[in-house]
Amino acid sequence: MQRNAYISTAAAVVLMVGGPVAAAAATTSGAAGAPSAATAAARADVDATGAAEAAVKHHPGTVVSLDKDGAVWHVDVIGKNGKHAELTVDTRSGKVFTEHADGDDDGDAQEKKQLLAAKVDAQKAVKAALAARPGQVRSVDWDDDDNGGARYWDVEIQPKGGGATRHVHVDATTGKATVSSSDSDSDSDDDNDNDS
Repeated sequence: MQRNAYISTAAAVVLMVGGPVAAAAATTSGAAGAPSAATAAARADVDATGAAEAAVKHHPGTVVSLDKDGAVWHVDVIGKNGKHAELTVDTRSGKVFTEHADGDDDGDAQEKKQLLAAKVDAQKAVKAALAARPGQVRSVDWDDDDNGGARYWDVEIQPKGGGATRHVHVDATTGKATVSSSDSDSDSDDDNDNDS
């Protein structure tokens, strides 16, 4: 009887100190003590697609860019109502916070029109880029070809085993992904070397 009281007390302490994730780990561990799939999923970081989905759920519209910075994603969205929002999505919880929202994007009206009319959105661009170059997405940006003005998504991907990031350009009309022949710019590599 006293043994059951000790076990109940220990379980209560785990719930109070460790919260729901620790409770899930305690109750769903396998016989060998390995964490279950549910526990592993609870610890998984929100990826680029998840960050984009969370952002547009919070501020309905079209994603303009995503950028992973440590434990957060910075996501720019142009709303269906024309309002621009700069959002932060926590990579661990998926919670969305509004950094800034305004009534006008201050950007080029033609660029905004092209973005909203694109057949391939940021989420589709991420999928196409990962199919062409597997790894972890670090950033997604709406961009254009300086020479011809063709619009595309620039997706920066770091290989899973590490190494230099590469840029994959995804055509905004066809969804065709082309891996850049040059290494990525060094401006974002320093910020992302310690991300996991």
